[in-house]
Amino acid sequence: MSHGELTTTRSGAAQALAGWAAALDPSAEELALADRSLVDTVAVGLAAHREPVIGITADLPEEARWAVACHVLDFDDLHTPSTSHISTVCVPVALAVGGGARTYLAGAGVMARLGIALGWPHYSAGWHATTTCGALGAAAGAAVALGLDTGGIARAMALAVPAAGGVQRSFGTDGKPLQVGFAAHAGVRAARLAAAGAGADPRAVDDWLALLGGPPDRLTIDGPAVPGGLAVKLYPCCYALQRPIGAAAGLRPAVPDPAAIRRIVVRTPRATVQPLLHHRPDTGLQAKFSLEYAVSAALLDEHVGFAAFTDDAVHRPPVRRLVDLVETELTDGGDHLLAGEVTVEVHTGADVHRATLAYPPGSPQHPPLDGAFAGKVADCLAGLPVTAADISWDRAADLLRAHLGV
Repeated sequence: MSHGELTTTRSGAAQALAGWAAALDPSAEELALADRSLVDTVAVGLAAHREPVIGITADLPEEARWAVACHVLDFDDLHTPSTSHISTVCVPVALAVGGGARTYLAGAGVMARLGIALGWPHYSAGWHATTTCGALGAAAGAAVALGLDTGGIARAMALAVPAAGGVQRSFGTDGKPLQVGFAAHAGVRAARLAAAGAGADPRAVDDWLALLGGPPDRLTIDGPAVPGGLAVKLYPCCYALQRPIGAAAGLRPAVPDPAAIRRIVVRTPRATVQPLLHHRPDTGLQAKFSLEYAVSAALLDEHVGFAAFTDDAVHRPPVRRLVDLVETELTDGGDHLLAGEVTVEVHTGADVHRATLAYPPGSPQHPPLDGAFAGKVADCLAGLPVTAADISWDRAADLLRAHLGV
């Protein structure tokens, strides 16, 4: 057992994580990660300014409304070790409470560590780790921004425990981004109550972890602020689809005429399709969680961007034909969304075209090229009087207020 594990076990999870957050002194590399996450997350949130759910959230506090906007397109980054969308919670929280990169990193680090401790069994059981871990991460980040000491940060985390829920059945509906918004607000609310003097037993976090199946020896305070780094999405859909889309897109030059396709086979470990609930989607939101649709769209569309995930796009006859041709062969095993490899096989008459991929573009193992990231941000900001250079910790909150006002 490492020194970090000993510290966590003896002092309690909340107290150990709070001590880490209070003492956090980010490195230049960690600050660069925070800055990239800010630009990525805010750009994605601004791209959602016309989504119907934004109007529905008019009565929610800023951190909740912004978190919903940053998540509804499912274009936000992912922390693969915890299977949680860290930035869609921690960036809006930091901005709403007047914090900056350190606030973000404190919340992100707590959220990541809790998610790692809960592990794949938590996610594979059907929990939405972004919301379960997000409420406590948001509380820690907001508490740091409010200047609370270690004890105050721990109390804030304990006060957020009752709101630490959310399930995958909501995927493909407005419920998914809304429960992320609820988690962000719960954390800010808990931190403000703690700052006002509300009492709580930090051991509630230990009980919460145990009830959700998180072994205490998996919770550590070692390592960088965000252990394992963050994966940047290059396609606006569930992270479980980034790899199949990447593999299928690589086959497009070899299959220039989609009408010639007679069979599509996708081979992947069973764990990698855990959140992909919709096999024959009827809406753009459902399509973001459909393996069959994503592979079909990647073979049909030159660019799998926003236009590929609209209701109209889902009902295109050519894509519906391809969806019906997709067969999935799932192998047993795997404990994360990138377990093993994915193979996409396309049959066109006598010819068979095959592509295999281990890591999608944008993953920590295959970081996005500067041009790819810049292109994503530009797509998100298209039609808005905003550039990537405008998105800073000092100005981002005002940008969100201006363009997500309801």
